[in-house]
Amino acid sequence: MQPCQAIEVAQPQSRHSRQARVVWGDRVVTVGGDAPVRVQSMTNTDTVDVIGTAIQVKELALAGSEMVRLTVNTPEAAQAVPHVREQLDRMGIDVPLIGDFHYNGHRLLTDYPACAQALSKYRINPGNVGKGDKRDKQFGQMIEAAMRWDKPVRIGVNWGSLDQELLVSLMDENSRRATPWEARQVMYEALISSAIESARRAEDMGLAGSQILLSCKVSGVQDLISVYRELARRCNYALHLGLTEAGMGTKGTVASTTALSILLQEGIGDTIRVSLTPQPGESRTQEVVIASEILQALGLRIFVPSVTACPGCGRTTSSTFQELAKQIDDFLRTQMPVWRHRYPGVETLKVAVMGCIVNGPGESKHADIGISLPGTGEAPAAPVFIDGEKRLTLRGEGIAREFQAIVETYIEKRFGSAGAQAEIHG
Repeated sequence: MQPCQAIEVAQPQSRHSRQARVVWGDRVVTVGGDAPVRVQSMTNTDTVDVIGTAIQVKELALAGSEMVRLTVNTPEAAQAVPHVREQLDRMGIDVPLIGDFHYNGHRLLTDYPACAQALSKYRINPGNVGKGDKRDKQFGQMIEAAMRWDKPVRIGVNWGSLDQELLVSLMDENSRRATPWEARQVMYEALISSAIESARRAEDMGLAGSQILLSCKVSGVQDLISVYRELARRCNYALHLGLTEAGMGTKGTVASTTALSILLQEGIGDTIRVSLTPQPGESRTQEVVIASEILQALGLRIFVPSVTACPGCGRTTSSTFQELAKQIDDFLRTQMPVWRHRYPGVETLKVAVMGCIVNGPGESKHADIGISLPGTGEAPAAPVFIDGEKRLTLRGEGIAREFQAIVETYIEKRFGSAGAQAEIHG
């Protein structure tokens, strides 16, 4: 038998992109370089509806979105943006707003300076800035606005709205090759060339490279991975990741998670968005939750306390542990907007809610606080473990309520000001 060798612990590769700054008031969100991978989302309200848009931005921000993008497509929408900002400021929500511009962004940023100033970043699609001789002029107007107001830009290419002149040129060039590329490879090259050439044109105009982010959005998992690997190889701009038109429900969730996780593990990506189509009645915040969970699962960020729960099997006598796990998870997420400020470090908390004796005690000991509910044939008792030791046993109908109270007490003691001072002087 060969001697055992230490197994290497998997770690995401470090990122080497430039660092950009997204600023609103006193709030600075750094992007790229050594900064954390940031979560972004987008509203689906009519921006002209100032109150409705501000409310949705607030919901997204409280769910963990660190930047929120708005559609700015008409003069009325551009006029509404400063009022959205004002409403958010009144509500104490300082999340930066990103303006999403297509077709007429050059006019809106020029004609409505209050909008240009209220936004913290502009998204420019080089495939939609104009055609022919107008393209360079109109792109230039948007870059000039960014420099005038000291705003970063994301040059976001999408394969559904590619620069057709560039695509035709690359196809003609490909037809003259001794061994032509496949059509998909030409499409990849068009996406990457459009993004990088636009960024370099912006730098030639005077916009700092640290104020530029790039994205090349596609809707296929393997396509996204291929495009971003090559994009990262050929430039060092900060990169925004997202699988466009990912779909709804499990399809969109699985596809986005697969693509983004592979790229993030390779050190590619500085901001991410999970572009989910909400199911009827589903909150827009679901895309923020999934993006945050991707980063937390990879060990890149910690947003909320983790709840470990078993899937259940024939040993579990009821769905009590499932209901309790969901109840605790929902409770922790709901409290996080307040707890982030009241209990610094609470997001590192680990809770276990298990359904029988097989893995229950072991998982509970590994967690900061855990409970092992009785399974089939087990005594009707639920031992509670705190910091690796069994502290008490719960019985009866009020187990869920009692355990939640124990979790709250633990959080106050460990992460509250009194607990923090005790650790300092201990």
